Formats: sequence, structure tokens, C-alpha cells
Amino acid sequence: MFEDNRRAWDQRVQVHAQSRLYDVEGFKRGNSSLNPYELGLVGDVEGRRLLHLQCHFGLDTLSWQRLGAQATGVDFSSEAIALARELNDALGLGATFVESDVLALREQVRETFDVVFTSYGVIGWLPDLKPWGKVIAESLVPGGRFVMAEFHPWVWMSQTGPDLRIRYPYFNRGPISEEWEGTYADRSAPIRSREHGWNHSLADVVNALIGAGLRLERLDELDATPYDIFEGLERGEDGGYRFKEAPGLVPLTFGIVASKPG
Repeated sequence: MFEDNRRAWDQRVQVHAQSRLYDVEGFKRGNSSLNPYELGLVGDVEGRRLLHLQCHFGLDTLSWQRLGAQATGVDFSSEAIALARELNDALGLGATFVESDVLALREQVRETFDVVFTSYGVIGWLPDLKPWGKVIAESLVPGGRFVMAEFHPWVWMSQTGPDLRIRYPYFNRGPISEEWEGTYADRSAPIRSREHGWNHSLADVVNALIGAGLRLERLDELDATPYDIFEGLERGEDGGYRFKEAPGLVPLTFGIVASKPG
């Protein structure tokens, strides 16, 4: 299943790099790919060592680097890491990129970091979050912080359609395996993939971090997403996207800050 997922993400890289959603040309001109929400959660990164888990082709990693972090991005897609390194070299930013399954990361990266960051569409590719929490804890210095911004579990119960009809379980009942055409950044893209995901409750996420020895400092649930990637969303005055037929009715994203005791 991991290999199916890896092939799916390898296929997406060049499509995403040419999409309006990722706006690579704007990024090259100096735009940041980070949203105000995660910028506020992480705070000042000047001079800090930052590890970005499941970084895709590295725009957020490079955005943190531009803000003064010494950033390391990790992803299991060889195509994604190749493009991330290409962008890093072309822009002279000095970030580091590592090709690795996130759960095997500590076999390759022994360094520890002041901040570990991950965001949007990441934990659903992992069958069990307890090893994930352990990797995060082992990657942090004492006193370091883990920050995540992620789509809310409710999203994965419905995924598509403005009717908000529940299609999938809230709890992890094993893999959800499906075939897709196109991709969220370009639904008409001529690619087809078979992929496997796992739903995780908020309790799964929080308990994985607590079980790894981290201290929960903040948990947010938000009624909007910064990305227009689900059917039936409409952008509000604050820039967030909500379901047009039911704005504010359900949570769409959540955020967590946790720290490693010093």
C-alpha cells in the first residue's frame, strides 16, 4: 500500500508544480506558500533548526528557510525531493531535503531540531500514529516544539460533495483503498492512481503525541480551510474556504502545538 501511495505522489509532482494552486512561478518571485494560521502557530523561526515532515516538493520548507530557519524537508517521493532540491539550488536558499518514509526518518537523520512542522493532508497516509509521534519526539531537542495544521477528521468522513454526507468512518477501521483520476490541484490532469489512506480521530492524534512524551499546549478547531480543494467550497472575506451551503456548520481544519519537556 505504501508503494501504491508513493507512485501516486510521484505522478502528481509535475502536475502540481504547474498548477495554479501551488503557483511555483509566484514562489520563485518571492511569494510565500505559508498561510497566516501556521505562521502564527510556529512564530519566529530566525536561527532555528526546523524539520518539515511530509514536505511534498518543498515550497513550505523553502518558505521557512526564507524566514530565517535552517530547514530540512522530508518526503518519501523521489520525484518530489528531486524537484525540491532543484528549486532550492536554483534559488540559492540552503535548505536540506531528505528522501525518506517519515516513519523511518530517524534511520537517516540523527540531528535534533527546535521545531518539527507538518501540514495539510499528511497523517491520513499513516496506518498508526504512535510510531509517528515517536519520530517527532525523537527529532526534537528538549524544549522544542511540534506544530501541525491539518484537515479536520470530519473532512475525511465526507471528502467530496457539499451535502456533507458521511461516507467513511471517523475512527480508524483499517485502510480506505480507492482509485482516482486527476488530482486535487488539477482534477482534469491525465493521471490515474490507486491509493490507500487511514482516518484518524483527534484522540488518535493527541494520544500519539502524549504517548511519545510530548506536552500538549494548544488544540484549535477551525470552520475554514485555506485551500479550495473540496467540492462546494466558497471563499469568505477572511480568505478561508467554507462549504457554501453550510458555512460554519462543521470543522474543516485543526491545529496542534506540543512541546518536548526540557
